[in-house]
Amino acid sequence: MSTPQDSALSAQTIHPSNPEPEPSGSRAVSAPDPDNPPWSLLQALLTWAASVLLSIFVPWLLALPYLATHYRGARLQGALADKTLVIIFIAGLLPVHGLTLILAWAVVSRLGKLSPTKVLGWSWKTDFGIGKSVGLAILLFLVAWLILLKFGGQETELERILESSRAAALITAFLAVATAPLVEEVIYRGLLYSAFQRVIGPVFAVIVVASMFAGLHVLQYWPNAGAISAITLLSVVLTVVRARTGRLLPCFVIHLVFNGIQSLIIVFEPYLRALYHSWHPDAVGPGLINFLLGLSR
Repeated sequence: MSTPQDSALSAQTIHPSNPEPEPSGSRAVSAPDPDNPPWSLLQALLTWAASVLLSIFVPWLLALPYLATHYRGARLQGALADKTLVIIFIAGLLPVHGLTLILAWAVVSRLGKLSPTKVLGWSWKTDFGIGKSVGLAILLFLVAWLILLKFGGQETELERILESSRAAALITAFLAVATAPLVEEVIYRGLLYSAFQRVIGPVFAVIVVASMFAGLHVLQYWPNAGAISAITLLSVVLTVVRARTGRLLPCFVIHLVFNGIQSLIIVFEPYLRALYHSWHPDAVGPGLINFLLGLSR
């Protein structure tokens, strides 16, 4: 004999509006978590590899018309001394960054099904806000400068590019602030770190991601041991901040401020150099201001 309670329970069980238990596999979709992302490690690595390949091939593709008209039948040896060609290569990084962000958005948001800001952790943590982020960026810059004073001095490929023309230097300064911090943080501390820490844990994820970021910059700063050490320090700190806060926004702000200081130095370099030599007219070697300027390269 059924009781009223049994009937009510039965009705609740078979009623169409009764919500069914949520499948365990849907958690990543309904509740995005930066430390439990909806993409796999393979997807993160493929996105990273695609970003590297884009940075290699897209500038060359954009330079093909110029190469075809100016180096027809000629060898390309020494072509990188061509100021116009260097500018084309550097400007070509802007569409590279745009394409990389589109690709990252597709992976992170599942083609718009998820909120990228929630999945990546684009927010502040209570105990680590904008003040600490800006302060840490300035401190990092000062420490990196001291490292260069001690171990720097060797000319790098990036330095030769910056010195090729004023236009090349200004475009580099623009990219270093406008697109590079966002692209690099989304790829490294966003996609890669989130996927790695779920597979191998936060400690090893910090080591792997920091090494990948620093390693890709070695070619730019080789053979300057000071510059390589400075970029490695930046990479480690940014990745540790991501692991400590579980947020990507602090990493972006630290990176933005760090690059921003360097970009300001690039923009005002002629005036700073003239001011320095007006104070030290007999200076023939690299002085303090030259070491400071060297940090931006």
